Amino acid sequence: MNEAFLMIIGGSNLVIIILLGVVLLFGTKKLPQLSRTLGKAIGEYGRAKDMITKEMQEARQSINPAYSLPRITGPVATEREKLETMASTLGIDPTGKDDNLLRSIIQKKIQNNQAWDN
Repeated sequence: MNEAFLMIIGGSNLVIIILLGVVLLFGTKKLPQLSRTLGKAIGEYGRAKDMITKEMQEARQSINPAYSLPRITGPVATEREKLETMASTLGIDPTGKDDNLLRSIIQKKIQNNQAWDN
C-alpha cells in the first residue's frame, strides 16, 4: 500500500509535501535560520573533504615522489611534447632519447609505480 501511494505521487509533488512538512514542523520564522545552518554544514563538509583529499595527495607524494600527475598547461602541439611532459613528470630526462626509447622508459616507470602501489 505504501509503495503504491509513493508511485502515485510524482517527484515534484513529493518535494512540495516535504517542504510543507518542514514549514509545519519549524515554522516560517525558523526556516531562514535552518537554511543558514544547513548551508554552513554543507560548506564545512566541502572544505573538510578538500582538505582530506589534499593531505592524502601530499602523503602519497611524500611516500613516492615519482607519483604525481603531469602539470598540463594547455594542449600539446606534437607527440614529442607530450612524451617530454610525461617524462619530466616522472623524473626522466628526455634529452638525447628518441621517441621510442622515451616511450619504453615511461612505460617501465609507470609499471614500476603501479607495482609499488599494489
